Amino acid sequence: MATPAKSIGRGPDHFINRIGLTVVYVGELLRHRAYTRFLHWAYGIFFFLALISGFGIYMPWIFRWFTPLFGGGAMTRMLHPWFGLGFVFFFGLQALNWLVPMAWSTGDSRWMKRMKDYVTHRDSIEPPDVGFFNAGQKAMFWEIVGGSIAYVITGVIMWFPEIFGSWPVAISYVIHDISALIMLAGIFIGALIVGNFVFQMLSMWWRQNAWRRRWNDREKDEP
Repeated sequence: MATPAKSIGRGPDHFINRIGLTVVYVGELLRHRAYTRFLHWAYGIFFFLALISGFGIYMPWIFRWFTPLFGGGAMTRMLHPWFGLGFVFFFGLQALNWLVPMAWSTGDSRWMKRMKDYVTHRDSIEPPDVGFFNAGQKAMFWEIVGGSIAYVITGVIMWFPEIFGSWPVAISYVIHDISALIMLAGIFIGALIVGNFVFQMLSMWWRQNAWRRRWNDREKDEP
C-alpha cells in the first residue's frame, strides 16, 4: 500500500529538501526527506522546552532547578506558552504533511490485534496490509494531535485569565496538566512498543536491506 511521495516530505522540490540534500548509497532506502526530518526536530525541541519549563512551573518543589535554565520563575512562566506554540505550530505542519498516510484503515485494526506479535518480534516482516506507518505509529500520532488541540484551547484560556474568568482557567489547568501527562506517557510507551521509532525514524534517514525486508519492500517508492 504505497503512499504518494508528495504527501510525505512535500516532494523533492521543496526548498528545505533542496537545501538538505541527502545522499543515498547502494543498499540504502530514503524513508523521510529533509523537510519531514526538519519538522520532527523542530517540534521535538519545542516539546522538551515546553515540558521542562512546564515541570518547573507545575511542580517547583521537585523541579525548581529547571527554572534557572530559563532565567528564573517569572521568565519561565513567560516563555512556556511560546514554547508550546512553537511545538503546536511545527507539529501542525507535520500533521498536514502526514495526514494522508496517517489515515486509519482496516489493516490497522488487524495490526492492533497482532500487537503482541509485533512487540515480541514474532513476525519477521510487517504484514502486506500495513502501509507506510503501522497502527502503533498512527495511534501515537493521533494521540499527539488530540493533545495539541487540548493544549491550544486550555493554554489560551490560562494565558488570558482576565478574559475567560476563574472557573474556565481552573478547569483548563487540570485538563492541560492531564493532557501533558497523557502525551508524555503515550510518547514514552509508544516509542518502546513501536520499536524505538521516534528517534531512529527521522534521525537516520536511510535503512539498509535488512530493514527493507522487514517492511516487505513496500517502501521502495516512498521518500
